[in-house]
Amino acid sequence: MAHLTPEEWDAHYARGGRFRSLGEAERRLLAAHVPAPAGGLALDVGCGLGELARHLAGSGYRVDAIDLSAAALAEAGRADGPEVAYLRLDVERDDLGQLPHAAYDLITVRLAWAFVRDRTRVLNRLRERLRPGGALCVITSVADAVPEDKRPVALDEEEIGLLCAGWESAGRYDADGLALLVLRGPSPGPLVCAAKGRPVPHALTGAGVVVTDPVGRVLLGWSVRGVWELPGGKNDPGEDFATAGVRELAEETSLRADPAGVRVRAVLLDSVDGIPRLTAAVQVTAFTGAPVVTEPHLIHRWEWHEVADLPALSAPLFTPSAHVLDTVWPGLLPGLPPVHRYPVAGD
Repeated sequence: MAHLTPEEWDAHYARGGRFRSLGEAERRLLAAHVPAPAGGLALDVGCGLGELARHLAGSGYRVDAIDLSAAALAEAGRADGPEVAYLRLDVERDDLGQLPHAAYDLITVRLAWAFVRDRTRVLNRLRERLRPGGALCVITSVADAVPEDKRPVALDEEEIGLLCAGWESAGRYDADGLALLVLRGPSPGPLVCAAKGRPVPHALTGAGVVVTDPVGRVLLGWSVRGVWELPGGKNDPGEDFATAGVRELAEETSLRADPAGVRVRAVLLDSVDGIPRLTAAVQVTAFTGAPVVTEPHLIHRWEWHEVADLPALSAPLFTPSAHVLDTVWPGLLPGLPPVHRYPVAGD
């Protein structure tokens, strides 16, 4: 996946970088599936040079268009066409309360979703900005239909499935090789806990690490086995739970923490396929670095999640991770599988 800074995007546009022009098939599908209602408001996320935003404005919407590149917005504002309100805003890092309107009939993200790192959190915040009956429209390249060197800026079928989960309706249409997704009716389902398959038999002991950033978001990884999970793993011989958690955190994410500042909140006992499993709930609030996928054979990506979003994840949560999260935030996750919890003295 490609994640670029505002400065890198500014350099991209300054040297004449462009994306695929809005095609006739996209225009027809937009007209057919998301026509502008009377007084309709649209938000174009990652608008770039504003081609889609101007098209929507010409189709009858009042359009707010946001991007994190000042260079792109400056060029978009100079282009001829219907009036669009442009705003420099980073959809991942900035407060969406800065948007000119509280809610929209249509939110579009064209050729930009692959550049979003914390997709679950951003998707949830965009859902909240839809008016009743509104639609989120994501237009994206598809990994199977592009050359190998373009796949980091395309979505594979698993990612498209995640994007389409948790909606009352999710239409998918072909736009000359692009996937045009029309998502309506946010409908988060109940939390589902899942295993990742039978473990290799051994003494199943390990640590699950709850890492929170300065604003309280918690780090989860999207596993190649199709579940969300906390950083963590098995103890090495002679290793305590805090040390194991800090080591696994560094190995899996490159985040560094001091074991002296780590809290072991509880020890949890359950079983998997008849094998007892002992998991320590380890909490880390101080660290250095940024999450990096260091084991791509195990984890697709790391995302910071809002804690309030966890009960409505649209994909399963690894069961030991759910138990550890419920230790730090008791009662947050309803209907968990049974577990024996032993709080650590002095917690």
